Amino acid sequence: MPLVKPILVIGSLNMDLVARCAALPRAGQTVFGSDFFTAPGGKGANQAVAAARLGARVSMAGCVGADQFGTELIERLRGAGVQSDAVQVVPAPTGTALITIDLAGANTIVVISGANAACDAALVDRALTGTDGPGILLLQHEIPQETNAYAIHMARAAGWFIVLNPAPARPLTTELLPLLDIIVPNETEAADITGSTDPYQAAHLLSGQGARAALITLGGDGALYCDAGGTLRCPAVAVEAVDTTAAGDAYIGALATALAEGRGMAECLGFAAAAAALAVTRLGAQPSLASRSELAAFIARHGMPAARPLSP
Repeated sequence: MPLVKPILVIGSLNMDLVARCAALPRAGQTVFGSDFFTAPGGKGANQAVAAARLGARVSMAGCVGADQFGTELIERLRGAGVQSDAVQVVPAPTGTALITIDLAGANTIVVISGANAACDAALVDRALTGTDGPGILLLQHEIPQETNAYAIHMARAAGWFIVLNPAPARPLTTELLPLLDIIVPNETEAADITGSTDPYQAAHLLSGQGARAALITLGGDGALYCDAGGTLRCPAVAVEAVDTTAAGDAYIGALATALAEGRGMAECLGFAAAAAALAVTRLGAQPSLASRSELAAFIARHGMPAARPLSP
């Protein structure tokens, strides 16, 4: 078996404040909720935990505040097996996310960055030099744009395989795209970034602008992967969704795990699709993320989707 590569996540850590209700409120409307809970989250931390629970060797770098939320988030990372020495405590409140979920599992999310805004170049340097790499680097858009750009340049020079999840969507410089091994937006983010609502066209636009590969997740419609070798379409696993909050993070954590294990791209896509499907059947962000044995049992029951070449 090939050597399993390490995974480094540089990104956000948030405490999620979650309310469930029958229907999402319209502007100006008050609705009654059925319950409320807090759960550790943040796209960076979610992806780190997702990969670690699947057996990957994961390190996390980011910032939290000197408060109860920050302490709990670090404890949860360690409990999941994530190496957290590069998570810094800074003089700012820990990031939070206000999440509302309806009966169909759809959600609205408001993120307050807090300590995540303190992630800087020095943090990136410590994380890259303190990790046994090069391996797989995961980045998202919940830390400052200039910090991500610095991380991409430094990681590329050091030989890391770079995966960017551009969520939430914001403009990308064409200078950065050629440095990315895979860019992984969802359908809405891909449209915001490229201006195209056609996922196939959006994937080819991102690839044409220099990204080595573009992977667009399509929720219940699966995912579309495009690189110089062609295009793959991978279906989703049909399940009844309870909460879609961390589906994308489950997907990317599983994708990184499969990549770190040296699997082929078609198998990586199927493995990630199964992990995302299992996550949406559970409440909460990190509480929804499966262990390797749980995912294996899920795949045994539901199967693992097969990614197939898509003709133009």
